[in-house]
Amino acid sequence: MSFRPLIIASAMVAGGMALVSAVALTRLPPGAMLPTHWNAAGEADRFGEAGYAVFLPVVLTIAVSAILAATPRIEPLQKNLAGSAPLLRTVWAGCLALFIGVEAMVAGPAFGWTPPGSLMLVALGLFLIAIGNTLPKSRPGFFVGIRTPWAIIDTDNWIATHRFGGWLFAGTGLGIVIVALLPIDAEARAGIVTTALLSAALTPVVFSYFRWRVTRPR
Repeated sequence: MSFRPLIIASAMVAGGMALVSAVALTRLPPGAMLPTHWNAAGEADRFGEAGYAVFLPVVLTIAVSAILAATPRIEPLQKNLAGSAPLLRTVWAGCLALFIGVEAMVAGPAFGWTPPGSLMLVALGLFLIAIGNTLPKSRPGFFVGIRTPWAIIDTDNWIATHRFGGWLFAGTGLGIVIVALLPIDAEARAGIVTTALLSAALTPVVFSYFRWRVTRPR
């Protein structure tokens, strides 16, 4: 099981983004402020100095890639790692795609292109759909997947939780894409997206707990 292609891809993405960032800085006026954060409605709500803003996605790409590259080496349940490899690869590739999207949102104005605010929400939705499609293929581990204590100690609980979570993540992702493209009020969009994300994060945990309560030996 090798993650070398993703390590190489990460280096290429970080290098390409650094080049784009350097070129963008030469095209921006002194004192330019660029977005560094977007709210749940897809609107920029935090800004920073141009140099910081354009290179932040590069730093995040390197940091997240380093963490994901180290994960297989520090996973205690090595025997299950191969089963979770597709999920880890999907998360890694998805993070790279998201950071490329962030770089485009930040540096785009330097090249005369202002990306629509919905781009980040659409990218997030597609990321969740991809994760949802690979969640059921994972196996118990401490670093990859929906890591509830009841699922880690019980493979059947893990499989059931991740099948449920897979449908939930995919449905949530599709819903976010649809909401991002609909012409609705920004406040309503933010409320829907926030509720959907919290539901996707918490509901599988509750599901795992109650399945453990039902199936545990009496």
